[in-house]
Amino acid sequence: MVHNSIMSEHRPVLVFADDWGRHPSSAQHLIRRRPAGIRVEWIDTIGTRPPRLDLSTLKRGFGKLRGWFDPKPAETAAPADPTAPMVHAPRMVPSFASGWSRRLNAKLLKNALLPLVESLPMPPIVVTTLPLTADLIGVLPVHRWVYYCVDDFSVWPGYDGASMAAMERDLAPNCAVAIAVGTTLQTHLKQFGHDAHLLTHGVDLEHWTKPTATLPADIAAMPKPLVLFWGVIDRRMDTAWIQALSAKLTTGTLLFVGPQEAPDPTWMKLPRVVVRPPMPFAELPALAQAADVLIMPYIDAPVTQAMQPLKMKEYLATGKPAVVRDLPAVRDWADALDAAATADEFAALVVERIRTGVPTAQIESRKKLQAEGWPAKAAQFFAWTEGVTTKV
Repeated sequence: MVHNSIMSEHRPVLVFADDWGRHPSSAQHLIRRRPAGIRVEWIDTIGTRPPRLDLSTLKRGFGKLRGWFDPKPAETAAPADPTAPMVHAPRMVPSFASGWSRRLNAKLLKNALLPLVESLPMPPIVVTTLPLTADLIGVLPVHRWVYYCVDDFSVWPGYDGASMAAMERDLAPNCAVAIAVGTTLQTHLKQFGHDAHLLTHGVDLEHWTKPTATLPADIAAMPKPLVLFWGVIDRRMDTAWIQALSAKLTTGTLLFVGPQEAPDPTWMKLPRVVVRPPMPFAELPALAQAADVLIMPYIDAPVTQAMQPLKMKEYLATGKPAVVRDLPAVRDWADALDAAATADEFAALVVERIRTGVPTAQIESRKKLQAEGWPAKAAQFFAWTEGVTTKV
């Protein structure tokens, strides 16, 4: 139950985050499970990746243009989905690297969002997952700013790290509340004077244990064993680790499913490696059930030291073996999976789990997932955004 000091009439909430519906981020999971009575206005933002001449970038660019010129951008949420917020796609330029581009984006966002903010029954709480909103503090008449720190974007592959770092230095100290998804990010936020709340990611156990979709025929026909990764495919993939696994396996398929963000092409040409575009979230449980082992072959670098991958608890919820890189985000769950420190250890563990399945001790440890549901995470998240400092 939420603490009694939360106001009986919830303030509306503005959320600046990734495009609604593009992929199921932690912010989207939390919003879908918000306490009753909270009105949410979701603001699609634009990234700072340099544009590339590839199909994925072109598709996303056209999608942004459609959103910008939609005559009713505030009515893009599906009316049949009661968990969806109202979605807005304000015009922005894809750069924050100079003073003029920051001023231009601030002006564009102010012009687009000020009428919305003024139309709300009371000044809203603003939740931002990106530092790109730094120049709106003091510009929009809101109740308080909340920084939901989900990654260190200053070291994210392909992002304009210098601009992200500069804007975070302007944003973070001026937010009333900070919430971090991992202990590394909690420590990171201390430099801005924040004793940030820690809210690790949740998991929807029913979603992952009761597949409702059918496995695509081409994937069902792939040679076994099937070793699977799903998620963003980018420079966080460790080429040496994938090479070691490809060499260790004598048969089967190493399947990577997800959007590509300029990954190292070297490993994508290795024997038994297959790369597929992203699949709908509803289809991933069926994909997982077809796999023999789930993997996270990430590099060990500042970006992965800071991240808290959603897929880790999702992997555990499937009941399948999980072999991952030993990183801060996985150490609280080291008794429920296999964490490797080297490429050879990683490859050997995958082969062992193909042969033996999930050890009994790991199955027992995964029972902790029962306490990691998204509804409880959402109740805590919104309590903190509304100023409750104790745990719910």
